[in-house]
Amino acid sequence: MRRVEQDHAALVGLLAKLVGPEGFLPTALPEVRLFHSRGAHPPRPIVYEPSIVIVAQGSKRGRLGNRTFVYDAGNYLVLSLPLPFECQTLGRPEEPMLAFCIRVSPIAVAELVLASDPPLYPGTDAAQSIDAAPVTPDLLNAAVRLARCLNLPPEDRVLGPQLVREIIYRVLCGPRGNALRALATPQSKVSQIARSLRRIHLDFARPLDVGLLAREASMSPSTFHANFKAVTSQPPQRYLQTIRLHKAHAIIAGGAAVSEAARQVGYESPSQFSREFKRLFGGTPKDFGRRHRSLMFAF
Repeated sequence: MRRVEQDHAALVGLLAKLVGPEGFLPTALPEVRLFHSRGAHPPRPIVYEPSIVIVAQGSKRGRLGNRTFVYDAGNYLVLSLPLPFECQTLGRPEEPMLAFCIRVSPIAVAELVLASDPPLYPGTDAAQSIDAAPVTPDLLNAAVRLARCLNLPPEDRVLGPQLVREIIYRVLCGPRGNALRALATPQSKVSQIARSLRRIHLDFARPLDVGLLAREASMSPSTFHANFKAVTSQPPQRYLQTIRLHKAHAIIAGGAAVSEAARQVGYESPSQFSREFKRLFGGTPKDFGRRHRSLMFAF
């Protein structure tokens, strides 16, 4: 217990040295981002890439469909697919939210599965595509060593990738490892649906019908629809709509006009785009654009 307490305190201190403004922050490693929040934020829609999120301080509460999950200093999050879900952030000025997010690729998972001796068994279709699990002492220690490495360039670029690999391996061996191992199993439902999700994220601005996405996943349309909803908690067209709106949100945040953002993500009707944007984000795209510009000029 003494080692766990020391490692936890060390992780908080090391991440506090790295963070700057609130939000997601890049590091020297392209697959690792930091997260920092000095306050509490109400539930809002977000999209994570397949990733592992390890929290040093504060907490987040996520909701997908009728499921909720908490990731905090005692629990990490595993996300095997790029899923839109609702997330609430809990941090305080005196104890800000500190975490890092490690992006996980199917290739990295497959390499670790094949290199393991004894081999790691393929993931099962029963695995949840997003869930939290208790942080083990070994995983916490690996997180501390990665945070320390990120504070010591050029060690971050030289030694960091091996520490990322160790963290992914420890998660693969843990109670939520099935969700990631399924990515390395070509015929698992998770892997098949992942192929259709990649198509959506590449071609979100183009018309994509269920038949095309089903062929991408090597399934019949009816089987694909059922499996897609089981894995993502959304039907395919709702998922596509959500991804388009998140892409538009980012485009408007980059300074583009609302009409241009709507066009870039595949909307032909500005009024439909505005309605659906407001339904998801709680405000019109014009309101969001004005608010974002005022924040930019405030700093």
